[in-house]
Amino acid sequence: MCVTAVESRPAGVSGTELSPSHRPFGARVKAFVALTKPRIIELLLITTVPVMFLAEQGVPDLWLVLVTCVGGYLSAGGANALNMYIDRDIDALMDRTSQRPLVTGMVSPRECLVFGITLGVVSTLLFGLAVNWLSAWLSLGALLFYVVVYTMILKRRTSQNIVWGGIAGCLPVLIGWSSVTNSMSWAPIVLFLVMFFWTPPHYWPLSMKVKDDYARVGVPMLPVIASNKVVARQIVLYSWVMVAVSLLLQPLGYTGWFYTAVALVTGGWWLWEAHGLQHRAKAEATGGKLKEMRLFHWSITYVSLLFVAVAVDPFLR
Repeated sequence: MCVTAVESRPAGVSGTELSPSHRPFGARVKAFVALTKPRIIELLLITTVPVMFLAEQGVPDLWLVLVTCVGGYLSAGGANALNMYIDRDIDALMDRTSQRPLVTGMVSPRECLVFGITLGVVSTLLFGLAVNWLSAWLSLGALLFYVVVYTMILKRRTSQNIVWGGIAGCLPVLIGWSSVTNSMSWAPIVLFLVMFFWTPPHYWPLSMKVKDDYARVGVPMLPVIASNKVVARQIVLYSWVMVAVSLLLQPLGYTGWFYTAVALVTGGWWLWEAHGLQHRAKAEATGGKLKEMRLFHWSITYVSLLFVAVAVDPFLR
């Protein structure tokens, strides 16, 4: 097994930077891209674009889709960069974050701060001038909520951090709808709630896997302060509410049979996995036998399939 040692005062945290010879241009570009956390943004866009199809009840203006995606990427990327700037001290001590650009010194803290703020300003102006100002304020609100409310206030203070902090990740649903309609409706609110109840049972299994990392830096994620049984019970509770909320779109008249069928099948499978995790937790399974990452990986598949159904359903009604 290869183990990467992390100094107690890594380059990015101590204020020193790597010499120019150790910061080649290509590596620097990759480092700045990494600051935006592109894998997370992919998931945000998966929840944004389908809602635009639902709002249009067909194919939305493709230029609008492109601008919304670019603006969404810049806004979320700015939020993620500012998150790394604030969390650079604990990132240096956690195994899963020890190779982030600020920890390795590939990007300096000042560069990261300027980069994050710049992305936030550009994204807000892009939304406001090219889409509409409702979408711009929603985008800015998501950025500020993630950086200030989640990262600065909740993350290191309460085990409910991911529950309420996850609101920032729900707002792209509203942005997708407002980009097309310049208004709000019950459909995006329902999907917002789906994402709200999805976030904890999506993230808690990962937190169960890396709880030693969080415990080491004093971040009170629920699996750090509660037993696996308690966490699994909370996961099941949120899962049932999430699936129930996902079925509200048809009675409200926004979707037809296709979306409902997908929501039932994927939701049923989710509940099977959630209860399976709870069963293993009650049996006091540990390590690989707990299989907590099965639900984490399925949660990504679930939300992808559900929102693809959101986009396809208007064409089948």
